[in-house]
Amino acid sequence: MSTATAVGLHSRHRRLIAIMALVIAAAVAAALSTVFTQSKAEAHGATVFPGSRQYFCYFDALSGNGALDPTNEMCQHVLDEAGSGPFYNWFGNLDSNGAGQTVGYIPDGRLCDGGGRGPYNFEPYNDPGDWPKTHVTSGATYEWRFNNWAAHPGRFDLYITNPGWDPSQPLGWDDIEKFATIQDPPQNGGPGADDHYYYASLTLPQRSGYQMIFTHWVRSDSTENFYACSDLMFDGGNGEVSGINPNADLPGNDGGVTDPDPTTDEPDDPTTDEPDDPTTDEPDDPTDATCTAEATVNSWGSGATVSISVTNTGTTNMGGWMIHWLWEPNSGITITNSWNTEISSMGDMEMAGPSGWNASVAAGQSVDFGFNVNGSLTSMPELECIPS
Repeated sequence: MSTATAVGLHSRHRRLIAIMALVIAAAVAAALSTVFTQSKAEAHGATVFPGSRQYFCYFDALSGNGALDPTNEMCQHVLDEAGSGPFYNWFGNLDSNGAGQTVGYIPDGRLCDGGGRGPYNFEPYNDPGDWPKTHVTSGATYEWRFNNWAAHPGRFDLYITNPGWDPSQPLGWDDIEKFATIQDPPQNGGPGADDHYYYASLTLPQRSGYQMIFTHWVRSDSTENFYACSDLMFDGGNGEVSGINPNADLPGNDGGVTDPDPTTDEPDDPTTDEPDDPTTDEPDDPTDATCTAEATVNSWGSGATVSISVTNTGTTNMGGWMIHWLWEPNSGITITNSWNTEISSMGDMEMAGPSGWNASVAAGQSVDFGFNVNGSLTSMPELECIPS
């Protein structure tokens, strides 16, 4: 593990918030019942190495009780300007209709938030300033990582600033050039965890001093796109991080170094433990398994009971599943208790998995789980069923 300049880097798994209770409250009167089948929902993710602004700022600000207290001045700027939304939803910097569009669609100065067409305000991440930085070596090879909160096929286009760009101005298209495209990379684990990610071998171009990398994730199964800006210092570093809370935990980020010294005759081989070529290796998670989720909502105005049926629509046994959804921003909806599931929450995002006994689902069969909520809920948002 690399030694960070201003923080100890860890890779331990983090459960998000708390696992909800498994006991259902007393039955309530049902005033409205809505049944519907869900399809694709929004995916989520952000660059973990080299760490993106939204990734670093969230973990810089996250305190032991879950409150936000940034130490980096630019991260504090984001909190002052945009509130907590882009922190707790750091993986949600997206445009549902991005469809791979770049110049002429995303305005100059708005690359870091993709033009601001998503559900959260990431616009302050475009502002120039002293952001957390990853220290690297020009021409060196590293393990690029991108958090896979919800996994989908597609490509990652990576751009780097041109020599002589002006860091005092917001990033524009004339400031950058594409230097890498990563297609359908493998993953180190399933979705829904801070320390799981896509990964690939990445050799950095020749640069010196302060530079930026803009990452554009273009899904191939929908028009949804994701955006992230990473700040780098080309000073001979080996993946160290500066400008963040020295007590911050950075899940999934341990420097990513595979060949920190490009002058070495025989560079370290990243294929000894993990695949080197993401275009030829299959992802860890199965891609042929399929499942759907169907929800019933019984609402009584100030709350609701939600029942969800998970069906294995594939032809083989499904060893596990994850149901993902996103509440509307500022909905005020909170889950009070649940049954037959374990639910993890982060901001407006919810991930529901099996209790253990109901993880395995035979082809054509279903399992059920449910929960109660406080707040006005008459229909569920789009659900996404992720098999494993």
